[in-house]
Amino acid sequence: MPRSKIFTTNFDPHEVYPCPVCRVGKISHIPLMEAMGCDFCHEIFTINAEQQQIKMPSRQPPLIWRWNGFSWSEVQLEGVELGWGYGLAAISFVVLPTSLIGMVAYYFPPHPHDIISWLPYTWTILTFLLHLSIIIWLFIEIYQIPISAYVQALNRWRNRQMER
Repeated sequence: MPRSKIFTTNFDPHEVYPCPVCRVGKISHIPLMEAMGCDFCHEIFTINAEQQQIKMPSRQPPLIWRWNGFSWSEVQLEGVELGWGYGLAAISFVVLPTSLIGMVAYYFPPHPHDIISWLPYTWTILTFLLHLSIIIWLFIEIYQIPISAYVQALNRWRNRQMER
């Protein structure tokens, strides 16, 4: 059930909000600065209170989040428009080399009695997995997904569960 717009809150730089980067910690105002900091991942954000935005200037281009009244949304790279062309390029980067190697393996199969008759099929699977991992790695690098922060939070949660 969607939340009502009656209970939305405007962005106040002196309040405490969930961290949009690690999604584990809380960001709060840093005294004597026009900035906010996370208590878990230690990221620092600059504030734009008029547009209800925070910016993470520690990376280039910086990431920007907008407060929608409930949570941070619309993560975007400052000055960069990622359109459908990038998605199409990523899909073709994975599909075209894989299909090329797969077609060669299909039309020119090795003799079944060869020792390495498994190599073309394994090579096709490895091509797909490696090209896909490159695209996933680029996605993680562009959007700065904090995998280590997630692992730390999971370990903390697991340790708390074991203490009980």
